[in-house]
Amino acid sequence: MADETKQGEIVIRAIDVKRYYYGKGGNVTKALDDITVDVYRGEYLSIMGPSGSGKSTLFNMIGGIDSPTEGMVFIDEIDVAQLDSYELAWMRCQKIGYIFQTYNILPVLTALENITLPMTFAGLAPDDARDKGAEILRRVGLGDRIFHRPYELSGGQQQRVAVARAIANDPVIILADEPTANLDVKTGEEIIDLLRQLKDERGITVISATHDMKMLDVSDRILWIRDGKLHRLEERRNLNINVGGIGAEK
Repeated sequence: MADETKQGEIVIRAIDVKRYYYGKGGNVTKALDDITVDVYRGEYLSIMGPSGSGKSTLFNMIGGIDSPTEGMVFIDEIDVAQLDSYELAWMRCQKIGYIFQTYNILPVLTALENITLPMTFAGLAPDDARDKGAEILRRVGLGDRIFHRPYELSGGQQQRVAVARAIANDPVIILADEPTANLDVKTGEEIIDLLRQLKDERGITVISATHDMKMLDVSDRILWIRDGKLHRLEERRNLNINVGGIGAEK
């Protein structure tokens, strides 16, 4: 276990997490195999690894999207496995903002309506939700696009709407699943920088499952996962980054 007194307050704790899938003939796929990790409030953690390594599965465990076969996941000291469906939905609404590589914004709604929807679910009055939503869209550079629908926005602008929606309810954690995968290099860098700014300004914990090596520059720590196991967990300042590759890869 990491030393909490040195690192800061723990916001997520995964303990001996396993996720197994059982097939015919007794075949077992170990998507996650005994992962233990602490995530600290206000840090930027990137989960990295090749396709099929288990990083998206770990991402889903941390975000309460899926449940472990064995082990425990705590979010703000709450054992996620002990929550019923209503309690889990409330926790997601209040504590976690999600960003997906396919944006997952509603095509029939304007940018503003996409942002105000989670605030309405959380109980905010409609007028207050609209005011707050418009301000958030201005914050992410879409002040002149608040009444546009997704088909009227570029891919980068749609991802900015997704970022704005993720922070609508002032979450403790943002979970970003391959947030730059469908974007060009320049736009991807802008989204990465926006996430970093949110972390710095709001103290939000950002956890990203990604292949994008540009994420390394804004990460505080990088969790490398391989074959469902935690290969290593290291601080950004200890990485030796060389042109064309990651020198720290072992």
